[in-house]
Amino acid sequence: MKKAILATKVGMTQIFAEDGSLIPVTVLQAGPCVVTQIKTVENDGYEAVQVGFVDKKDKIINKDASGKKEIVHAHGTTKAMQGHFKKAGVTSKRYVREFKFENASEYALAQEIKADIFAEGDKIDATAISKGKGFQGAIKRLGQHRGPMAHGSKFHRHQGSNGACSSPSRVFKGKGMPGHMGHKQTTVKNLEVVRVDAEKNLLLVKGAVPGPKKALVTIKETTKANA
Repeated sequence: MKKAILATKVGMTQIFAEDGSLIPVTVLQAGPCVVTQIKTVENDGYEAVQVGFVDKKDKIINKDASGKKEIVHAHGTTKAMQGHFKKAGVTSKRYVREFKFENASEYALAQEIKADIFAEGDKIDATAISKGKGFQGAIKRLGQHRGPMAHGSKFHRHQGSNGACSSPSRVFKGKGMPGHMGHKQTTVKNLEVVRVDAEKNLLLVKGAVPGPKKALVTIKETTKANA
């Protein structure tokens, strides 16, 4: 992987191509990200670049209700992360991710990664947490068919048969059922970058990108062959 960046979803709009065709696009605020750590084979066993995105106030120390114990986050305690950012020479960041760049050794601490690493025509993969839909029935969640809606029918939008009666006398594991829908990590592959605004760090990507507005989106060059 040579190209990757963190972004936030601004929303969707549409633009017109040179031939007059209309293109629906998702607007992404891509970066600027800063390098917070360079991982090497000698120290970490592999090469990678850790980046931070979106400034965060570092003067607030999160504590529990008693005011004594620090809350431990996914990336360590608040004080530990403050020291980590200070060592890199950058301000505290809200999001921290790492990318296994092929040229990781060429990056430097506090180096900025901006939207201009991508160009028009590039193909990307977009990963984000999808919109949560709450508890939904089998028709909306799984696309199952409904029953007849005529008068007298006792089967409309609820689930149909779940299995045989006498044998095997159970519901098979993995059977599609009503349940929680959405709010899970989703990746849409092979999207096309149709416009890059280097001055404002904006990427216009053809089609829809998972997640609600302001969601964190990870943009990487696509892994699809012949993309």
